[in-house]
Amino acid sequence: MSTSTRWTLVVLAVVAVLVAALAFQLHDTPPQTAGGAPTQTARAHRNADTPQALAGPRRSADLPPCPTDGDNPGPKQLRGVLVECAADGSSVDVARALAGRPVVLNLWAYWCAPCADELPALAEYQRRVGRDVTVVTVHQDENETAGLLRLAELGVRLPTLQDGRRSIAAALGVPNVMPATVVLRPDGSVARILPQEFTSADEDSGVTPGR
Repeated sequence: MSTSTRWTLVVLAVVAVLVAALAFQLHDTPPQTAGGAPTQTARAHRNADTPQALAGPRRSADLPPCPTDGDNPGPKQLRGVLVECAADGSSVDVARALAGRPVVLNLWAYWCAPCADELPALAEYQRRVGRDVTVVTVHQDENETAGLLRLAELGVRLPTLQDGRRSIAAALGVPNVMPATVVLRPDGSVARILPQEFTSADEDSGVTPGR
């Protein structure tokens, strides 16, 4: 074997190792946007977020149950969208769960600073309106553990859907920003999509769905 051939084989071997290392890094590291925030992922939650691993964070968050499925097929855009309830990991048929009631959907992620400011205001808004409106939060990152711990830290106890794939936002045509709020009328139609932050319950009162 000539010297040039041996060098060629060495170079090819080094390139192969570098490609494999890069592929591993890309697989193991969440993609980033220009602003440093994770972008949309393909998984509902991380492989590490097993029921056993989530048991402690779920106890800390102490979230209420998610809305239950009804007989109404619900909003057309959301039919067929299935996600997990962050409170207990149960499957939620989103369209049926949100049907027949005025709903305020809040889309957020654990790493989003404005979301952390907004969530307590939404909790206060829910306390004020009582059963007239249902506020449901949607955690849009695959790190379910971090989402639960963030809610526990904030003391926010609202029904929460775990949607790392951001399938709800995609179905409703919500811009790729967070936080964002979607207002649904009782008939399931979208009243408003608000890609903005609310910092007080007084501001939130302006998003109440029409009866």
